Amino acid sequence: MRRRVVSAPGKVILHGEHAVVHGKVALAVALNLRTFLQMTLRNDGKVLLHLPNIGTRLHWETSELEPLLAAFPAGLIDSQPPSPEQVEKLKEFVGAAEGAAAATHSLAIVAFLYLYLSVASKCGVLPSMDILVWSELPTGAGLGSSAAYSVCLAGALLSGCGIISYPLGEGQSVARWAEDELDLINRWAFRGEQVIHGNPSGVDNAVGTWGGALRYQSGKILPLKRVPTLRILLTNTKVPRSTKVLVAGVKDKVLKFPAIMEPVLASIDAISQECEDVLKAMADHPSQEHYLVLEELIDINQHHLDVIGVGHSSLDRVCQVTASHGLHSKLTGAGGGGCAITLLRPDTPPTIVAAATQDLDACGFECWETDIGAPGVCVHSPPSLKAEVQAVLSGV
Repeated sequence: MRRRVVSAPGKVILHGEHAVVHGKVALAVALNLRTFLQMTLRNDGKVLLHLPNIGTRLHWETSELEPLLAAFPAGLIDSQPPSPEQVEKLKEFVGAAEGAAAATHSLAIVAFLYLYLSVASKCGVLPSMDILVWSELPTGAGLGSSAAYSVCLAGALLSGCGIISYPLGEGQSVARWAEDELDLINRWAFRGEQVIHGNPSGVDNAVGTWGGALRYQSGKILPLKRVPTLRILLTNTKVPRSTKVLVAGVKDKVLKFPAIMEPVLASIDAISQECEDVLKAMADHPSQEHYLVLEELIDINQHHLDVIGVGHSSLDRVCQVTASHGLHSKLTGAGGGGCAITLLRPDTPPTIVAAATQDLDACGFECWETDIGAPGVCVHSPPSLKAEVQAVLSGV
């Protein structure tokens, strides 16, 4: 088993974005656009990192990495977040460049080195390996791409060094870790997210680890036991936005008009809770009635998000185009552009999906037909992967 393949899903917020900042419930769901990591163990004292999505290919001798180990006492990762000193030391080593794109590249490398050195300090050896990570997720679109990367790294490195098992048995095409091992992967992935984002909520890495759906409120994350898989169209408007500016705008409105805005946030909270109840009921017996309710909740929530000031003309366009095909859409995440989700029923004809996709493409948007409620981090036998993924992983 010298070649191992791990994947983790992205995430979308189904309901509760922005309201969650004000103590309300948000529902986050696993998006079946996945990040794939291939780890090949070597025995020649080399470490290679290849990230084709961001055009990065690096290699080091383990002897070059050895001096960095002093900053990574064994077990420190379990009890403490990454220290500014550790991150600075790694940035210095990588030669972190300025600028947004350069910062994304260098933080991805720093997160890898942080997790690699933490594993090495725990198992007492600097393992020699090739790591190739490729993602179906666009970066910077609020779809959890950095968390999927951190989850894949944590799963691969921890199992590669024998700290957790490698669960794929003879003849299996896909397998998942046991709950206690998933918990360790999640905790280590959160450290990777802290390297990249500083102060993340932990939602994205939890979705990447556990999959399905989870409820988030006031810092508490609760995975939902059983959820259905739902078909969606995901649309990236490609309109850039600042989450920080949008969050601040909502806060200003709430302070300025508390009697008007508080009931809107309370209504968004009720939508999240109603949706959670519907998803639980659908896990046993999905019906057309359930889809009708989900569609109505999507429409109501989209209007609320416009009211609190996080809509955008590009998102209005997505809603109009999909509505002309009888479909229901809302923004997901920060709003102000970014991405939208459109619910597809099991019996939505392929002709409708194709026509809606064509019209959205004509607006200059990017579309994917995919699922939400997807499985969390998994390991795969390479031959069982889609042809496109196999081609990337084999360097074709």
